[in-house]
Amino acid sequence: MSSSRKRVVLLGATGSIGENTLRVLRAHPDKLELVGVAARQNADALFKICREFRVPHAALFDEAAAAVARRSSAVPAGTQLQHGLEGLTALATLPEADLVLVAVVGTTGLEPALAAVRAGKDLALASKEILVLAGKFVMAEARKHNVRLLPVDSEHNAVFQCLEGHRTTDIRRLVLTASGGAFRDWPLERLATVTPADALKHPNWAMGPKVTVDSATMANKGLELIEAQWLFGLRAEQCQAVLHKQSTAHCLIEFNDGAMLTHLCPSSMTFPIQHVLLYPARAPQPTAPALSLDQPFSLDFQPMDLARYPAFRLAKEAMAAGGVAPAVFNAANEVAVAAFLAGQLPYLAIPRIIDHTLQVIENFEPAALAAVLSADAEARRVAASALSPLHTP
Repeated sequence: MSSSRKRVVLLGATGSIGENTLRVLRAHPDKLELVGVAARQNADALFKICREFRVPHAALFDEAAAAVARRSSAVPAGTQLQHGLEGLTALATLPEADLVLVAVVGTTGLEPALAAVRAGKDLALASKEILVLAGKFVMAEARKHNVRLLPVDSEHNAVFQCLEGHRTTDIRRLVLTASGGAFRDWPLERLATVTPADALKHPNWAMGPKVTVDSATMANKGLELIEAQWLFGLRAEQCQAVLHKQSTAHCLIEFNDGAMLTHLCPSSMTFPIQHVLLYPARAPQPTAPALSLDQPFSLDFQPMDLARYPAFRLAKEAMAAGGVAPAVFNAANEVAVAAFLAGQLPYLAIPRIIDHTLQVIENFEPAALAAVLSADAEARRVAASALSPLHTP
């Protein structure tokens, strides 16, 4: 094992972020080494990665899938398989790991992320729900253990790059850009007929189902603003978003003197992933073409359409309220989106379920992580109970 290579643990190896991370790893075998990988239940895909990269440590979150893999002797030679949340946490704290990239969907990655921070590992975050749920506690742990928290989302990575060398106190506002999702150009009356297949046709990005639906509703951009507030130490009113159909400019940073910086990059996740994996170094990007200035291209920005994206408005309100409201928003959204993808809920009912849950659960400022987790569980219960004809006209 070469000590000159950065040793990486990848949690969420079989999703879209994981696939793009593997492309970067293949492109820089002299600089990066994969020492741990985890997936939810896709054992075949996980073991294929283990064989290709000779990964010594692997984990399947689904214990039944891990049991089947062990019984069938499918685990590659030289790979130690663990399972469950304990398995993910064990990988996140591997002594030899330098960086842990958390790309699991939802809040499953919270405990492994906190464990990695407490073990002194630099943390690359692609799971925005972690900071939405527990930003107060994750950021406090990162400061306590003096670890770097590197954002993988294209927008937050763009902000991170724009702010290097600048003080937070010099920022007037942070503006994230949003593609508008699958229905940005649909007449509003057509939204009542949206199907899951429609929602998964993103115009600019290739992402997992949940994130793609969140992009259509703009819940995703609301979650990103909440994450940005924690990552960069800003007030809620400083965090804004605009529509930008080209997905070329990923953020706008306005400083107190009126000057504005932006970050331009093709809409490929290999760019921000390579940045965090190699940070602070940079290297050629062989996995996707760079922007070309040989042909004309334009950058268009429009205000957020709150009539089209009520989930975004609800996210902004939750961010302004603070306390456990962002966690409640996230939990209700996860329940509603899962129901929509399963064909159990109309598209336009997603924000109704979120709004209902936010109104039912009383907001408070949590003193401990356990209180947030309790609010998260209660929000899921309330949202699930609202999945009825009464709440989905």
